[in-house]
Order: sequence, then C-alpha cells, then structure tokens
Amino acid sequence: MADLRLPNLNVVILSGRLTQDPELRYTPAGAPVVRFRIASDRPYRDASGQWQRETLFIDVTAWRDLAERVNDRGRKGAAVVVQGYLRSRSWETQEGVKRSAVEVIARSVQFLDRVAPSEAVDEFAAFDEEEPGEDLPF
Repeated sequence: MADLRLPNLNVVILSGRLTQDPELRYTPAGAPVVRFRIASDRPYRDASGQWQRETLFIDVTAWRDLAERVNDRGRKGAAVVVQGYLRSRSWETQEGVKRSAVEVIARSVQFLDRVAPSEAVDEFAAFDEEEPGEDLPF
C-alpha cells in the first residue's frame, strides 16, 4: 500500500511593518545576522458585524547578505513582505526559567515602500539554504 502521508511543508509568507529598526550583529565566526520584528494585521468581523483588527508581532531573523541588506534598508515603519520558514528554539534564563519562541527565518525580504532610484537596493535577496550552526549573538 502506498504511503498516503503528506510531505512536511514549512513555508511562511507574511506582510507587515517593521516595529523598530533592525538589529545587526555578527556571530563569533563573523557571519552577519539581523533580527527584526514585524506587525501584521488581520481584519475580521466580530459577532456584531463590526470590523475589528488583530495585530500579530512576529520575530524575524535574516542571515548573511540578506541580513546586511535588511539592515541597510530597513527602518521602523517600513512595509515588507517576508518569505521564509518557522523555527522554534528554547533556552533557559540565568534564573533557571525555561523559555521558548517561534520565529521566522527569512529567505527573502521585499521592501514595499517606494524609494528614490539613487537609494534603491536589491529588494528581493535570496537566502542561502543553510544557516550557520552557531548560537545567535543575542
């Protein structure tokens, strides 16, 4: 009998606005990594038929050339489309409290705001498939 299970799929496409300027750091091996957060709204109608808006705040990490481009171009309030995949991580605080988070690892980031041609950069940068096997520097 054939295996009817569906293959695993981990792809995320989000649009939103940067909640603050990106934070560029470097791993001990020198690889650039940038973290930023986007706010993404989802409009919906409540039980009374009135439009409401739910806002999600999503942490995003980008590596290498993409990290540097996001750092150069990204500013608080910038509209972006992020394509990537979800990754979960867990850690223990200095106080011994276990924490966990789910974040998006960006493969591409497209800036939607218009800029003057002299300020334009490669707006759609591909992410290398493999990320460094190092701890994040933050």
